[in-house]
Amino acid sequence: MEIQIGRGKQARRAYGMDEIALVPGQRTLDPSLADTRWQLGEIERQIPILASAMDSVVDVGMAVQLSELGAVGVLNLEGIQTRYADPNPVLDRIAAVGKHEFVGLMQELYAQPIDPTLIQQRIRDIKAGGGIAAVSLTPAGALKYSEAVAEAGADLLFIQATVVSTAHLSPAATTPLDLAQVCRELPMPVVLGNCVTYAVALNLMKAGAAAVLVGIGPGAACTSRGVLGIGVPQVTAVADCAAARDDFQEETGRYVPVIADGGIVTGGDICKCIACGADAVMIGSPIARAAEAPGRGFHWGMATPSPVLPRGTRINVGTTGTLAEILVGPAKLDDGTHNLLGALKTSMGTLGAKDLREMQQVEVAIAPALLTEGKVYQKAQQLGMGK
Repeated sequence: MEIQIGRGKQARRAYGMDEIALVPGQRTLDPSLADTRWQLGEIERQIPILASAMDSVVDVGMAVQLSELGAVGVLNLEGIQTRYADPNPVLDRIAAVGKHEFVGLMQELYAQPIDPTLIQQRIRDIKAGGGIAAVSLTPAGALKYSEAVAEAGADLLFIQATVVSTAHLSPAATTPLDLAQVCRELPMPVVLGNCVTYAVALNLMKAGAAAVLVGIGPGAACTSRGVLGIGVPQVTAVADCAAARDDFQEETGRYVPVIADGGIVTGGDICKCIACGADAVMIGSPIARAAEAPGRGFHWGMATPSPVLPRGTRINVGTTGTLAEILVGPAKLDDGTHNLLGALKTSMGTLGAKDLREMQQVEVAIAPALLTEGKVYQKAQQLGMGK
């Protein structure tokens, strides 16, 4: 429904994850029967979770461990890991710097040129460790490095930016990236994003995307919504892009997964994203809290070190448990940030959803009081959902 916000300007109501609730149906099932498998290209995973391509979240070791646990870790090929042969001293500096000096330090550290040999080394190291080599480049980076990525044998390539579209206008002296050509010519599946609208998602699918990333600005460390004023709350964005996926499948017979990227903190958030149509989620800050994460208890976004217009900050997320505890339990915290897979399976069981496709069909209610109703003591004592 369109809302008039002023003469000549209409607006559409959009919803975020804290504004909805999932409604149980007439059937329940034991959580052990819930099937959470999903597929990206020829790769099938047991856990519909991808760790974000952020330097605080994924390095070679994390990519291997995430693969072993049944998830996917995406390595940022334009970050610390490909600028420094030994990234550990650099990560130590980022963790130690004060909050007022942080932006300048990041711009300094990320000014170091990318080493193409390190791109290939990181990919090969992940594969040598038995992991899925999923890697991320910006569109500009894909123009430079996609051949090296293919040569190294990457399993998945993510081409990511704040907003990606098939109708990009470039200066006359610049050759724009042809997304359809990249998807057609590279030997591995190519995931494209980010987007938040039906039309753009549909165009990316038509270009050959193996999956589409949905989300602009909801990430814990992202400041794009404040800096640029753009974005669509995730519930509405995911539902719109999932509708594009369903229409595209009906038209072509090809199913293109939708991955909700950003704004996801708890198991409940994951459940809501899938209920709104997502096939999987990409998360950063929840994984950055793992003891094995490279961020040393800190988390920052991909656009944070921009030399011209930083659109992210460094946040202290702390270290709350091992990667295994966060992903598959057992949980040591009561706030929904541990055993994310267990939360999804339990929610599916309560809702009677046998698999992710059934989970996408559950009833959703508008519920702005969902997280506050009856929680006065938790909030006052900063316990559970009141932390």
